[in-house]
Amino acid sequence: MTESDPTSARESESPTAASSTRSDTDRTQPADSSRPQSSPSSPSSSVPTPVHVHVNRNQPETLTAETTALETNDSFVLELHGHAAPAHVHCRLDDTLARVATLDSPNYYIEADSVTPIPISVSADSLQEPIRGNLEILTGYGSESVSITVTISPTPPDVDIDESLSSSPRADTGDANASTTADRSSIARLRAELGLEPATFAVLALGALALILAMTTAASIGGPVATFGVGVVVVGVIVALFLLVT
Repeated sequence: MTESDPTSARESESPTAASSTRSDTDRTQPADSSRPQSSPSSPSSSVPTPVHVHVNRNQPETLTAETTALETNDSFVLELHGHAAPAHVHCRLDDTLARVATLDSPNYYIEADSVTPIPISVSADSLQEPIRGNLEILTGYGSESVSITVTISPTPPDVDIDESLSSSPRADTGDANASTTADRSSIARLRAELGLEPATFAVLALGALALILAMTTAASIGGPVATFGVGVVVVGVIVALFLLVT
């Protein structure tokens, strides 16, 4: 009789044992079924967090809401999560909430182990201030119910942007600098054509101002003294120009 090789026997059994070990590990690995709890949504959210309500999760004809408050200015979704057994669920809005919100249908049949989304349309354009109402979910012919407090805020108004505010300050600064540069260029050309220095321009300006003041004074006072004063000013201006030119 041929003896079996213990090493071969261990090698033949090894894959089966490894497979069995992996299967046991997979069966004992817990499934990650956690989901973050819903929180009241901000009115600025474009897509509010759905409102989650569990149907028959622990026992028949029970409802469990993950949140009891919602704040929004837009349409949102109520998600009904079926669990152990199917159920008939009735949804309704109170009079305050019904002013701006609507349901496609009040009655729903929730299958076991399924999720039924229920869209709730909201139109807050006509609101001037926030309103608060209740969304009620019932099952078991009204024997079990949960209520969600819903706050609807007015839709933010559109803001018109003045196009003049969008112009770049740098562009305005550039225009001012260009204008100043053009003025300086004109003065430089005039000085080059006349052959005069900046000091000469200054003396001419002061002389013209002195002449205007002297003539105004002479016209007001009159007499030979005033006329003599004007003559002195004219002579002074001429002498100053002569000294600058030479």
